[in-house]
This record gives sequence, C-alpha cells and structure tokens, in this order.
Amino acid sequence: MRRSHLEALRPLCPRCRLERQLEVPLVLATVVEEERDVIVEGVLHCEADTCYQEYPVIDAIPIIVPNVRAYVSDNLFHLTLRHDRSEIIESLLGDVAGPGSQYDVSRQHLSAYGWDHYHEFDPERKPTDHTGAMSQCLQRSLALAGDRLSGNAIDIGCSVGRGAFDLAQYTDGLVLGVDMNFSMLQLAQAVLRTGVVRYPRRRVGVVYDRREFAVQFAGADRVDFWVCDALALPFPAGSFSLAVALNVLDCVVSPRGLLDSMADVLTAAGSAVLTTPYDWSGAVTPIEAWVGGHSQRGPDRGASEPLLRSLLTPGAHPQSSQRLRLAAEIQHMPWRTRVHDRSAVEYAVHVVAAKAFAAENQ
Repeated sequence: MRRSHLEALRPLCPRCRLERQLEVPLVLATVVEEERDVIVEGVLHCEADTCYQEYPVIDAIPIIVPNVRAYVSDNLFHLTLRHDRSEIIESLLGDVAGPGSQYDVSRQHLSAYGWDHYHEFDPERKPTDHTGAMSQCLQRSLALAGDRLSGNAIDIGCSVGRGAFDLAQYTDGLVLGVDMNFSMLQLAQAVLRTGVVRYPRRRVGVVYDRREFAVQFAGADRVDFWVCDALALPFPAGSFSLAVALNVLDCVVSPRGLLDSMADVLTAAGSAVLTTPYDWSGAVTPIEAWVGGHSQRGPDRGASEPLLRSLLTPGAHPQSSQRLRLAAEIQHMPWRTRVHDRSAVEYAVHVVAAKAFAAENQ
C-alpha cells in the first residue's frame, strides 16, 4: 500500500459507513515492514470509539472491507499460500490436490487472467496467439468516455492489474485497482513492485507451465492495489474522476447497487465505464436482481441491454440511477478468454459509458 494513495484517498471505515452511517477516516496504526513509500505489512485502524476495527495490510495489499473477519476466514487459503515454491513442487501439489480443489481453481483464474492481461509481453508469445481482450476493450471503452481525464481513477474488479496500469496512461492522477480476489491482487502487486509477471499458464487438465518475464508501464508509480468490496467502496464522495468496472455487473450481489457505488465515489461530471456479457449466475446474483435474462413476458422479452439503458436514463425506470446518465455505448464488443491450450470462451460484451450529474439537475 503506497503512503501516497493512503494520504490522498483518505479511506473511510467501511464498517462504520455500513452499520452506523458514519464517515470515519482510517489511520495507519502499525507498520511492520516498509519499502520506500510502500507499506508491505501493517495495520489500519478505525478510531471511532464505537468501532476500533483493525484492517490488515498483507503483501502490500490493505484489506478494507466491512466484515474483515468473514473475509479473512473465507480467504485464509489465499492469504497464507506461498509463492516461493519450485515449479516441480507446484506441479506435484496440483496433481495431489486434483481438479476442482482450491489450489487448482486459483491457478485456473491466475492462468486465464494472467494470459489475457500480460501475454502480449511474453517473449515466447506466438504471432498467432490472441492477446489483450481486456486491454483492447478498455481502450474502446475509454474512447467512449471522451478525452484524457485529469484526476484519480479507480478500476473496480481489477483482477491481476493490467487495466490499472493502462489507466495510468489515460489520466494524470492516482490510479487504484480494487478487487476481492487476494491471489489475483498479489500477482498485480508483484508486477507493480518488481516489474516481473509470474503466473501459472494452464496447458491442459492440471498441467501448468510457469511463465515469468519483465514488463514496464509508464505511470506505474501512480498505481496501487487494494482489497475493497465493489458495493462498499471505502472512499469519500468525489474521490475519483473516472470509475471503471469491466465485466463486474454480472458478478455482484446487486448490479443496481454497483451503479450507485460507482456514482458515490465520482466527482461532479465524472465518468463511469462498464462492460458486461450478462453472464448471470444465480449463485452470485439473485435472479430478481439480474439486469434482464429473465421475465421474458415483459415488454423487452427478457433482454438485458434495454433494461441497463433505462437504469442509466433518469425517470425511465422505477430504479433508474439518480446520479448516472448514459452517454454512449457499444452493443457488441468481442472478448475472448483463454481456458487452456485447446479451449477458450467467447463473449460479446455490452460496453457503456455514463456521466455523473447532480440529482437536482435532472
């Protein structure tokens, strides 16, 4: 965690905001390890006498979520997983743990996202390899939002971090990548601190090849990565000029809540960019919260795109956003995700750019 980001963004206690509607800034209470301006290990603390919640900083990643105890309990595997083992031992552990294990699922995620975000820099990349769906989609999305921005930017659901590095070349302010997946943030933070990408690339089954190579990104000194909940962002209003959420809308409990969360942290006239393939899962998002994809007896016959447009058009829907207005869109943007050497998933994502506005100016 960079001191520059902590001091400029002034994170608030998410527990106090959620449970008591209080805005209490967090303070750096303990520093166990620090490298230059980066807190590698330490503790953030809420000083409200009704709270005193502690938020750990682990591997330079602060965990700032409303229920820290539940997060640590649910993610203990990722928080304690070692990354200094040899490729041979990692392979053996994968064989023993087997398919579907936490170890294998984590490596599958790192493989898919590591490839998409960084494979174009791999010296072993073949000319025929597809690369960079996320980065290409982000560039198209930012073009919809308009000119280069001045101010801070947040990449919500940043996974292994490439989008945050790209955003640093689009804005002159600080850039923060947030996600709930600790293992992916570890990869992103390692790239930031060492300039080296290191991830397991899945070949087939539980067979992985370790990939390791150097990268450089302009503006990386303005980037940081934190654990934050997309629906409970711990920042004061107006902290960011740009909020980006690529393929996050269909991965949260409340898609409508995501729109509010993005609007909450934006400056007046700030920009929001989001993409989604509407790939809903009832295990994550209750069906009644889906944006389309059900109730095909309605006027839009279950279509998702018209409903999202109405949610971003004030007065067009009972649940329309009161702080975001649709500015531009791309209905179908290709997004190809690698699974392994012989498998990939093809999406056609809906790209939307919106502008923040004051409710009284409707």
